[in-house]
Amino acid sequence: MPVTRLSIEVNNRCQKNCSFCYNGSHPHGTTKWTPADIVSFVFDCQKQGTEAVSFGGGEPLLYEGIFEVIQSLEGVLFRSLTTNGLLLSKPEIYKSLLVSQPDKVHISIHNVEDKKEVERVIDQVKRLDLDGIRSGINLLVRLSNISDAKIVSKEIEREGIGKDRIIYIPFHGNDSPTPEQIAFVAGAQPFQSVSCLKGCRISPRFCSISWDKEVGWCSYTSSRKKLNDLSAAGLSSALKGLALEYCGSNLPRS
Repeated sequence: MPVTRLSIEVNNRCQKNCSFCYNGSHPHGTTKWTPADIVSFVFDCQKQGTEAVSFGGGEPLLYEGIFEVIQSLEGVLFRSLTTNGLLLSKPEIYKSLLVSQPDKVHISIHNVEDKKEVERVIDQVKRLDLDGIRSGINLLVRLSNISDAKIVSKEIEREGIGKDRIIYIPFHGNDSPTPEQIAFVAGAQPFQSVSCLKGCRISPRFCSISWDKEVGWCSYTSSRKKLNDLSAAGLSSALKGLALEYCGSNLPRS
């Protein structure tokens, strides 16, 4: 069974330096990926059945060559990008993103208490939509800020960004909300979230690859194996027998 969805963390460099970052990103982070590495690897995986690739970090817009990568894979498979959005305020970055034409861009709200961040992300998502780029919001929800998250969720929808464009991300660790609490934030209506909200389990159709080329069944697990061969066969070899370490205090185990 091929991995149909790949997540590639192109770097661990990010200007936000969040203490909770799953890959320990910081302003002086680096990468072991070259653009040529990414393109040739994804091309080979696509030949074996991969249908979509998502690029994250760190902050992927700080990765030199990200637009080259996205353009090189146009028409090959579905290409998405997850960003904190801070660099989208720079005209040259925004223009380059539009030219590269990713299939979808999601912008993260990490701090629902930060009104400026919430307003910025909403404005950026709406602007991308107007400029012809499918866009959405990743809304990070903590157990400790359920009420604020619900307020922000309603605000996003009032701005015309529906639940089909919001992904509710449960905080992983000691501040994890329960699935029921995520549903409360989403207004007790159908919503999108990560698959582990239903239970921590391996999905053979998805895997994550880190900035230093280590493979895991998800971005948060500490169970990882080196990707020694940048090919679909190398990925399959790295995943063989790989475990999945549980990481959420209130997220359900399988």
